[in-house]
Amino acid sequence: MHEIASSREQWQAAREDLLVGEKEHTRLGDELARRRRELPWLKIEKDYVLQTEDGPRTLAELFEGRSQLVVYHFMFGPDYEAGCAVCSSIADSFDGVLPHLRARDVTMICVSRAPLEKLLAYRRRMGWHFPWASSHESPFNFDFERSRDREEMRAWAEQEEHPIVSRLAADAGTDVADYVSEGPGLSVFALLDGEVYLTYSTSARGLEPVMTYYGILDLVPGGRNEGDPPDPSWIRRHDELSPV
Repeated sequence: MHEIASSREQWQAAREDLLVGEKEHTRLGDELARRRRELPWLKIEKDYVLQTEDGPRTLAELFEGRSQLVVYHFMFGPDYEAGCAVCSSIADSFDGVLPHLRARDVTMICVSRAPLEKLLAYRRRMGWHFPWASSHESPFNFDFERSRDREEMRAWAEQEEHPIVSRLAADAGTDVADYVSEGPGLSVFALLDGEVYLTYSTSARGLEPVMTYYGILDLVPGGRNEGDPPDPSWIRRHDELSPV
């Protein structure tokens, strides 16, 4: 049961006390963003070629004439029947932000290891339009540590029960070992004088900035309401949600 304020004045005092912490959090976020921008750049030496609906494209060509590229590593392995439900919920916001990113010299795409035809068919199902490239015949995902050997993951999967992962794997139409051989993440690149550089990467809770619903849920009384420990298995694809 939440505390009920006895007056508007009491509520305002509590709100102003919270605001002090919120401002500290904002200033810390600004400082982390500055440090993130000042990370050293890592030159990409390998010539990656990914498959797109416009044909094969090098990593440099994926920038589409801009100087900055954000890649979302979408969990969709070659043997998946559908994209990861959590990644699918995240991707629902991508179409809306693309014009704003492009206006700031940023291209954003998704990359997955499934064959391109499977990715484009799933994109049609979900009603998305963002660029999606396949690294099916490229070591791209492995080199950026977003894909792992399936047999290695099978040993992990057989050690104990993984009920949450099992449900997410079933939703993707695959088994646990195959599901966890893929991982989500963001990789950020810069293009300078024809050379591509890795400038930043993140995964796990570092992906929350693109999980737009989390930012909104953090503002409401019920919060994320995921249980303890957090259980993301509540997340569904938008065409599988129950009407409310």
